Amino acid sequence: MIILSKQRFLILLLLIVVVPIGFFTKFYDGPAKVWVNDSLGGLLYEIFWSLVIYFFFPKNKPIVVAVSVFMITCLLEILQLWHPVFLEFIRDNFIGRTILGNSFNWLDFPYYLIGSAMGYFLLKMISKLDNNRRSSTVHKL
Repeated sequence: MIILSKQRFLILLLLIVVVPIGFFTKFYDGPAKVWVNDSLGGLLYEIFWSLVIYFFFPKNKPIVVAVSVFMITCLLEILQLWHPVFLEFIRDNFIGRTILGNSFNWLDFPYYLIGSAMGYFLLKMISKLDNNRRSSTVHKL
């Protein structure tokens, strides 16, 4: 049996929502396809990583997590200008392309900033919820 804190339980619930929507943005083929595939996907990417990092490191301040995710994502975006064989090998599959990206675009940065800000506010609410309800209650999976 796995025992989760309220914070981690809520993060898992949010990830169960964010992950499928994030993958859906990569396969969406309707109106505003390019924006949904690229920009909305980038925003959700930031939220996803903020939640994942906070899940494993809940003692970190939400601002530290959000800024770290933003900086690393910006670095990954810049890395898309570099095409060595080992990175191209990773980018040749869907998961590698999803994590590392495959083409640099300056317009991704504002969406990374917005997604990190949204991640920050989610983490802030999660941390307040847990701080306000400090109890021995745990969720069992």
